[in-house]
Amino acid sequence: MIEIEVQNETHQTQARIRFAAVPRIGEGIRLREPDGIWASYDVLDVWYQKAEFGDVWMPYLHIRMTPGEGALAGEDPFSDDYAARSYDAGLVKTGGERETCKI
Repeated sequence: MIEIEVQNETHQTQARIRFAAVPRIGEGIRLREPDGIWASYDVLDVWYQKAEFGDVWMPYLHIRMTPGEGALAGEDPFSDDYAARSYDAGLVKTGGERETCKI
């Protein structure tokens, strides 16, 4: 595992997260939001800085939330109003008329 410092432009935070491989610029990653919900982020920049110890280079990531991911942030995703606004905002694509799920 590689420990990488992640600088989050969306929330203006920094965190150290362990990855199996260093993501590349343009790749997407999924991270948990402060409220516990998972969201997609785009990798904007990757760079390496020499560590204070030995001859080791530490990776750093600069990320931002994927556009459209937080369009309806802070709302209850299980409410009928949320579903209607998601559909109207173009976040949900269907082949025809909107209909409720019948289980």
